[in-house]
Amino acid sequence: MSTEKEWTPRTKLGRLVLEGKIVSMEEVFTQGYRIQEFEIVDRLLPNLKQEVLDIGIVQKQTDAGEQSRFRVIVAVGNEDGYVGIGSGKAKQVRVAIEKATMYAKLNIIPVLRGCGSWECGCGKPHSLPFKVSGKCGSVRIELIPGPRGLGIVANRVASTILKLAGVKDCWSRSYGSTSTTSSLAFAVYDALKNTYKIVTPEDWVR
Repeated sequence: MSTEKEWTPRTKLGRLVLEGKIVSMEEVFTQGYRIQEFEIVDRLLPNLKQEVLDIGIVQKQTDAGEQSRFRVIVAVGNEDGYVGIGSGKAKQVRVAIEKATMYAKLNIIPVLRGCGSWECGCGKPHSLPFKVSGKCGSVRIELIPGPRGLGIVANRVASTILKLAGVKDCWSRSYGSTSTTSSLAFAVYDALKNTYKIVTPEDWVR
């Protein structure tokens, strides 16, 4: 059953995508639209991949007793410059994953790639164009361009997100409670968001 046939857009952007007036994610971001329907991402990035980063149990005390729900962190990306992170809660794991995936699609961002390592200089977009940092809660992470063939030097969570974004070679340095998966994931997401900030000389790795 095709979700595209059943989709009835609720926003202006959704209608433009369905009518074929916007045909790429580049157009969405360059024209300053905000994505409020995950079907837009399904239509424009059909080869999106997803990875479950963490599944945990959240317990809440109520008048009826203790209630438990699953909390899931999901990352999505096309391995070619687009990535998103989402968190979802539900009583069933499958439903929590579906919610987290939907929010990850709504949070999708473009990632600027390049060859910012002085050791390489190949000019191909295999790494990052310059050093970026991101923060979430007590976690702070720095992503540093690496030479071609290095691979991703990071833990499992950061490595998964970077691969989904299309980054192949990169160093990383992290600080704070990096064992908290959600904080670490959103810190990496924040750093990748910063690839489109204004470039200053301090950003370049020397």
